[in-house]
Amino acid sequence: MTTWGLIGSGNIGSTLARLAVDAGDHVVISNSRGPETLGDLVAQLGPNARAATTSEAATAGDVVVVTIPLKNRDEVPVDELAGKVVIDTMNYYPERDGQIAELDDETSTTSELLQQHLPTSKVVKAFNNIFFQHLAVLGRPSGDPERTSLPIAGDDADAKATVTDALDRLGYDVVDLGPLAEGWRTQRDTAVYVTPYAADAGDPTKGASPASADAVREKVAQAQRYRDQA
Repeated sequence: MTTWGLIGSGNIGSTLARLAVDAGDHVVISNSRGPETLGDLVAQLGPNARAATTSEAATAGDVVVVTIPLKNRDEVPVDELAGKVVIDTMNYYPERDGQIAELDDETSTTSELLQQHLPTSKVVKAFNNIFFQHLAVLGRPSGDPERTSLPIAGDDADAKATVTDALDRLGYDVVDLGPLAEGWRTQRDTAVYVTPYAADAGDPTKGASPASADAVREKVAQAQRYRDQA
């Protein structure tokens, strides 16, 4: 059994909380507004979930998920996450996050920025390329021919193994892209962003479609740097 610490309770955070609880895991969920605002969500999730502060969620989690706007990354607690596996789901939206020079010139990625903020943690990129409604319904048991794969990236092999096991519990396989620097391949507007999991690529809300490991690898290989698309 895994305890998931969730820093962020939006679409991805609340969806992961439900998947984890359904898998028999425990969830400690937090947001920037305080645990008192999470009563309804926790009540829906049941006895294996509780609301907490971000520091408490970071401390409690065996695996901690950072699923907040990228502009708020420096608010993630540092000391409580020392030595822990931290999953980064964040995407860069300049219209929301402001301009970030290292991402604009493509010398870094969101996960590398989070790793800089958390120097003693083990950051793994995951969940950023799938629409939350697809994530909620595409999980399948291990060995199912319609098992869906999600890409991950990270600099620590043991941390990626931990995340692989955690995703397996939620019903997903993984495609390992290599180091954190390769996380750019799953960023917004790349070939593997959202559409591989959509029944209708033009409207992700119209249904979900399983994406095999081979399908995900094919889309990942099509990724282009923004500067090369000009």
